[in-house]
Order: sequence, then C-alpha cells, then structure tokens
Amino acid sequence: MRRATSRRILVASSMVAGAAGALLAVLLAGPRDSPAVRTTTDQTTALRVVPETRSETPTAPDDEDDDNDDAIDTLRKRRLTLPVQGVEREALRRTFRERRGSDRQHEAIDIIASRDTPVLAVEDGTIAKLFLSKPGGITIYQFDPSQSYAYYYAHLARYAAGLREQARVERGQVIGYVGTTGNAPPDAPHLHFAIFKLTDPKRWWQGTPIDPYPVLK
Repeated sequence: MRRATSRRILVASSMVAGAAGALLAVLLAGPRDSPAVRTTTDQTTALRVVPETRSETPTAPDDEDDDNDDAIDTLRKRRLTLPVQGVEREALRRTFRERRGSDRQHEAIDIIASRDTPVLAVEDGTIAKLFLSKPGGITIYQFDPSQSYAYYYAHLARYAAGLREQARVERGQVIGYVGTTGNAPPDAPHLHFAIFKLTDPKRWWQGTPIDPYPVLK
C-alpha cells in the first residue's frame, strides 16, 4: 500500500512540475502577436512614428476639426486626382479614425472598387518604394515633387507594367490595379490610400499621418 501511495505521489508531482514548466515557457515567450516581434511593415506600423492623441471614436463626423490643418489646406489647394479611376468624390467615406484591431487606428481611407480597376497617381512625383508586406500586400510609396508628403497605395492586385523605384510619375498615370493582397478581405477589393507628412531625413517609412478624406473630398 505504501509503495502504491508513493507511486501516486510521484506521478502527481511530475504532472505539476510539467504544467508549471509549460506555463513558464508561455510567459517567457510572450504573446504571439506582440508588435515587438513583427517583421513585416506597412504604413500603419512603420510610418506611425509621431505620437498622436486622437479620439477613439470609430468614425469622426465630417465637420470635426481636423489634425494637421496646414497640411490639409496645402494639399486641398493641389486638387489631387482621385487615386481610383471612375470613383466620384461623393462616394468617399471617412475611415481615418476607425479602429483596426485593438491597438491602432486606420489612418487611411478605403476606396471601394472592382478588382483590377486602375489606380492612379494623385499628382506628379517619384516612386520612392515598391514594397510587399503581410498587412498591405502589394504597395507603392510615392513622394510628391517637393518630397514633403508621401502617398501610400496598398492591397494592389499588381503594379502597372514597367513601374520601378525612383521612376517619375505624372498626375493621373496608371501605377497599379485594385486588388485584395495583404490582409484585405478576399471578397472586398479596394484601395487603401494614405497620406503622410514626411520628416527629416526623408524616409519612405516615416511620417505623420494626414487624413485623406478632407483632402480628396
């Protein structure tokens, strides 16, 4: 009887030790989705460098005071071309402050369109980077002529033929096509379009997000 009891105690002790070891391994490993260990970048992570204190309201009303008023006024005066061919300004919807996940805001505008609809350069400029990322899929970073602002086009189906980094592009030029690459829902093709005010030095992955809605509307 004593031998059986000792055996049961030994087995129970081993099980407890095993469970404790497994728990310790999980705690040391940390959460799987921790931002500190993400290796892919897109405008919602790599470019969100300047701290912001915006409201967490899902969608801001159209008449709400906008951040970065000077930049918005400057860009409005340029009358940027809508980046998706055939879309009317009245069809745009403000999504800049909508939540994406539990820890970030959208900081962009989603423009719904049919798959393979041409994506257009919003103004003259230079292709700063052609980039493939897990969140954004096939993406383009374009600098404006003064290298003050970056325009970001994401979830593309493909690039326009011959597009390359450091190439000069003109307003209205086809640079890509609407798709669902990256983390876009496969049944909801759209262009994820963002604007950033570049910081010094001019890096394609760094800048202050500007709400595209009042600029394009």
